[in-house]
Amino acid sequence: MTAATPKGERRRHALVEAAVALLAEGGLEAVRHRAVADRAGLPLASTTYYFTSLDDLVAAAVEHEGRTEIAAGRARLDELADERRTVEDVVELLLDLLLGVDSRDGGTEPVLLRYERLVGSPRRPYLAPLMRELTGELKDLLDEILARSGMPVDREQLDELIALVDGTVVNALIESGPDPRSAARRTLRRRLG
Repeated sequence: MTAATPKGERRRHALVEAAVALLAEGGLEAVRHRAVADRAGLPLASTTYYFTSLDDLVAAAVEHEGRTEIAAGRARLDELADERRTVEDVVELLLDLLLGVDSRDGGTEPVLLRYERLVGSPRRPYLAPLMRELTGELKDLLDEILARSGMPVDREQLDELIALVDGTVVNALIESGPDPRSAARRTLRRRLG
């Protein structure tokens, strides 16, 4: 809503960061005015001062998280020298972007929370345009990663690759697999190797 001063910008950013942390820990349902204010160390009223609604705050957190992940993925791609990039490097970068970097440590919780957010977002119509925009940017980056790695795909093939990872992960979650990222890694290696 308003954050015209440097102090206001810092406070608004602190609220968004707090909401992002709550999203990662407990999903969309964890983002509540009081929880965000407490996490940010700010008065409860600051959440309604800087955001018109809880929906606005959630959308700001989802956007911040999505754009931060895409920027980090792009930076990692740029760090990997084209001539020394291995299939393993590509697989890990794709998994970071599709499953989140928190999935690196294994276990189901970070992946489960991420998929709950993705699946739950259609129940929040205010997120639909943002999710379409972020998904388009993510797919553009995935396409660039594969093309620069000598594994170009068209958009339909990219969608199939993402669906393959999603299916593998959901199957691992259903089976209470201890590490859905490992299952997705094996699937991607077979597909890209």
